[in-house]
Amino acid sequence: MTDGSTDSTTDKLNRFNDIVVLHEDSRAGKMAAIKRSMPFVEGEILIFTDANTFLNNDAIKELVKHYQNDKVGAVAGEKRIFVDETADASSAGEGFYWKYESLLKKWDYELYSNAGAAGELFSIRTMLYQNVEADTIIDDHMIAMRIAEKGYIIAYEPKAYAMETASANTAEELKRKIRIAAGGIQSIFRLKKAANPFNNPVFTFQYISHRVLRWTITPFLLIILLIVNGLIVYSYDSIFYKVIFILQILFYTLSILGFFFESKNIRIKALFVPYYFCLMNYAVIAG
Repeated sequence: MTDGSTDSTTDKLNRFNDIVVLHEDSRAGKMAAIKRSMPFVEGEILIFTDANTFLNNDAIKELVKHYQNDKVGAVAGEKRIFVDETADASSAGEGFYWKYESLLKKWDYELYSNAGAAGELFSIRTMLYQNVEADTIIDDHMIAMRIAEKGYIIAYEPKAYAMETASANTAEELKRKIRIAAGGIQSIFRLKKAANPFNNPVFTFQYISHRVLRWTITPFLLIILLIVNGLIVYSYDSIFYKVIFILQILFYTLSILGFFFESKNIRIKALFVPYYFCLMNYAVIAG
C-alpha cells in the first residue's frame, strides 16, 4: 500500500511476485488507504502497526494467542519509547507517560477490557472490521472501539511491543497531542453505544473513566481544584488543605521551571514529568 510515493518504493516492491502492491498517485490519508486495502485481506487476523516502529521478535505470536478466547475481538500491544541520556522534556515525559498508560491498560484488561488501542501495534479479527468515517482523526482508537461496541473484548498483551523514538522536540509532541485530543473529542460524539451503561456497565465505566474524562473535563478540573483549594486555605485554618495546596503550588512551579530550562536547552529530568503533565493537559484544552 503506497499513496503518493515519489521515490522508488513502488518499483522495489513490484520485484517481488508474492507481494500485492496497491499504489495510487494521490494522497488521500491513512483511513482511505485502509479502506482500499481491506478487500484484499484474506487472513482471519489483521495486524496494524506504524512505519516508524520496531516490533519485538515474538510480537505477532503474543498478539494472536489471545484469539483462543472467542470473546476477544481485538488485541492491543504495548507502546514503548526509547529514551537516551540526551532526552529532552518531550522524550523523557513521553516515556514516563507510556509506562503509566501501559499500567492502566494492564489493569483495564484485568477488570474486563481495554478502552481502545494505540496504532503503533494492535490486531483485530478481520471479520469484525468496520469502516470508520473518512474524516476520523484517531482511526486506530475508533476501529478497536467499534469492535468493543459489538460486545467483544479488547485484550492487552505487554509482551508484544512496538518500540519507537519520541517526538523530535516539545513543539512536535504538543502538535501531536493536540491532534489526539481533538480526535478524542470527535470519537466521544461517535461512540454513543460505548457510553451507554445499559449495554455494558463495566465497559462504560472503563471507557468514561479512562478516555472520556481525560479528553473533556480533567484539565479544567485541575484549574478549578487549585482555585478552590486556595479559597479553602484562605477561609479556613486546615493543615490538610494547606499541605495539599503547597504540594499543588510546588508541582506547578516545577512545571514552570521545566519549561524554562527546556527553552534554555538545560536538561533536568526531574522537571520533565510535571512539565509534560501540564503540557498534555494544555493540549486537551487546545484540542
